[in-house]
Amino acid sequence: MSKLTLATFGLTALLGLAACGSSPTDRALSGAGIGAGAGAVGGALVGSPVTGAVLGGAAGAAIGGLTDRDDIDLGDPIWD
Repeated sequence: MSKLTLATFGLTALLGLAACGSSPTDRALSGAGIGAGAGAVGGALVGSPVTGAVLGGAAGAAIGGLTDRDDIDLGDPIWD
């Protein structure tokens, strides 16, 4: 699998998983956590899990913070 394919898959997964919660803060926090986990796995496949986690966390936080409940709704976060 090429690096581009892995990156595309990772970003698609982040978009689908990034946002739980109703407030932008909840969605950004949950997106960062999920993104960091997915990024670490993707990064490990291509050689750098730390870089993958950092980039995945940033992307997840951005996607979670910039979307609202009408865009992506996975329910309330576990801390509510």
